[in-house]
Amino acid sequence: MLPTYFISHGGGPWPYMTDMRAMFANLEASLVAMTQALPEKPKAILMISGHWERKTFGVQSHSAPGMEYDYYGFPAHTYEVKYPAPGSPAVATRVAELIKGAGFAVDLDDNKGFDHGAFAPMAVMYPEADMPLVQLSLKSNLNPAEHLALGRALAPLREEGILIVGSGLSFHNLGLRGPQAIKPSNAFDAWLQETLLASAPADRSARLVEWDKAPYARLCHPREDHLIPLMVALGAAENGKATCVYHDEGLFGGWTASSFRFD
Repeated sequence: MLPTYFISHGGGPWPYMTDMRAMFANLEASLVAMTQALPEKPKAILMISGHWERKTFGVQSHSAPGMEYDYYGFPAHTYEVKYPAPGSPAVATRVAELIKGAGFAVDLDDNKGFDHGAFAPMAVMYPEADMPLVQLSLKSNLNPAEHLALGRALAPLREEGILIVGSGLSFHNLGLRGPQAIKPSNAFDAWLQETLLASAPADRSARLVEWDKAPYARLCHPREDHLIPLMVALGAAENGKATCVYHDEGLFGGWTASSFRFD
């Protein structure tokens, strides 16, 4: 059975920029180690990115998705990069079946391209772009309980060779950088570590549903789009052991960020 992951996916198109790639050297090492630590090579990756939301859940279904350069102010060459991984209509159909079976509305979306929440980490994990990749949207209400339930519905994929990856950031306030971010990001990360690593499974899920009661929660996540992928990853391995597989401090002068594995 494959584990699931919640990854802090870095900033913008960082693998394609020398300075940013250096800043995220620890993240890059963790993503490489992540693929090496898997018990078997996945048949495909299902990526839940904090950069795709719909009113109802959507599953990327094109066999060869295009690119979405959903970032601003970066060098011109980053709007020309290609990550030509194949999609998988068969995996998309299976994912939609599981979601429907759990009572959620879901659509197949053959227009969706790879956003940077997916292609940036994948460019490091599978640089040859030979791993089939399917994206799954968040629901725009960003309800944590619903996304935990979504993860539970997807759990059978772990026995079918599909690696479930929630891609976001454990701290995401783009307007809060430098020293003023140190205290809130450290406090929120400490709460997250305690919740995921030291709490019993039932308590862990209950704490995440009420994540906005954590220290500095709304300062660290003014909008929770980058935290909600964690709910999906945990829901698919709700009774599993959690491990912190990446931890960095001082990003952008003050951010603390972490990634987690569940199995």
